Amino acid sequence: MTVFQGAASAYPAYRPGLPDDVSALLASTVRDVPWPALLDLGSGTGQVRLALHSRVSRIDIVDVDAGMLAEAQRQLTPLIGDIPLSAYLGPAEDFTPVHPDYRAHLVAACRSFHWMNASAVLRRLEAVTAPDAHVAIMGDGSLWTARSAWTDELRALIQSHLGTERRAGSQGTYQGERRPYRDVLVASAFSEITAHTVPVHRPWTVDGVLGYLDSTSYAAPGLFGDRHTDFRQEARDLLTVHEVDGVLAEDAVFTVLFARRPKGAGR
Repeated sequence: MTVFQGAASAYPAYRPGLPDDVSALLASTVRDVPWPALLDLGSGTGQVRLALHSRVSRIDIVDVDAGMLAEAQRQLTPLIGDIPLSAYLGPAEDFTPVHPDYRAHLVAACRSFHWMNASAVLRRLEAVTAPDAHVAIMGDGSLWTARSAWTDELRALIQSHLGTERRAGSQGTYQGERRPYRDVLVASAFSEITAHTVPVHRPWTVDGVLGYLDSTSYAAPGLFGDRHTDFRQEARDLLTVHEVDGVLAEDAVFTVLFARRPKGAGR
């Protein structure tokens, strides 16, 4: 069982996609590559692939949740035509391509790197990436980490039901990577780093927030047991107080760290 067990249906319906500026940044890394291959780690149901499917010539997706991979394939298949798509069920640290000569030109970990053994993943990528490949570690936090009046109150409500520590599905509390990503990257083969920040103003509806919570590891319906109906009504009441003209505003920052091997570095 994974931390996102059962969330595959809510994920594509309620998770925000990539901002256009972030999609453009990712696409720019493979603009001059003749046949670029995208390796998407912790892929979920498809924000990265949906944003880049027309810019790459091969897509490989990796996730520990079979439901997420199935949903990703369902969404992508009608869009990508003859572009090869391969799905790998398992941890990113264990990714092994079918073809030994496989090399990815862009590796993406979007809103997922904190679930991985970061150093082990980067060591694995040394063997499966092109010499000039970009590794993109990116994300914009979550409604748990967001800071505004309505997100603070929503987080407190979740904590009143589930405890003060952030839950990680049925597997206990969150114990993800604690080091800054930049420090992890600098200590790896991919130590040449470029950072980009993209401000995001995101309008939510009450129903959108409730659906989003169903897709998370920290407020999934199963965590509440027979109290989920009560929690959902309390959350709806709380959010309704804060909405303005039907909107709950979130201001976030989407951070993208591009990491590469230093120029002239050997393989």
